[in-house]
Amino acid sequence: MTPRPTGRLFPAPTGRDLVLTRIYRAPIEDVWASITESDRTARWFGPWEGEAGAGKTIKVQMAFEDDEPWMDMRIDACEPPRHLGVSAEDEAGSWFLDVELTETDGTTELRFTHHLRTEDEIAQAPQVGPGWEFYLDMLGAARAGTDRPDFDDYYPAMKEHYELQTG
Repeated sequence: MTPRPTGRLFPAPTGRDLVLTRIYRAPIEDVWASITESDRTARWFGPWEGEAGAGKTIKVQMAFEDDEPWMDMRIDACEPPRHLGVSAEDEAGSWFLDVELTETDGTTELRFTHHLRTEDEIAQAPQVGPGWEFYLDMLGAARAGTDRPDFDDYYPAMKEHYELQTG
């Protein structure tokens, strides 16, 4: 079964914001732990090492990518358990990411934003959008203890959804 794309591109002060949301029946502190504790991020994205905190740089392994590369990631904002902002640069470009968590009656909404600041970054939305859909579904599977999704179900199947929003 091919998952349905959920991400949307919105105008932003600089470029566009790619926004995806997920809902978890869990307290905000538990979802926060899933996105900030190395042993838990290892289950869906990859482990990290170093001293965490706003303004600090950690090393993050992209454990589900070819060659499982490590990259430096700067923690731009860390306001437990509600907001995490990180940035990185690699051969694909610059990455500016924010996660906002809100809890209502024991249910937590995760709002993930990838800030696409240049025309080149916006043009990459048809590739990166399916990737973030995959990773957020990996997070859901890790939290639920279910089988991991297969990236082949995301790309190129979701590419057109994002192409239509970049015009």
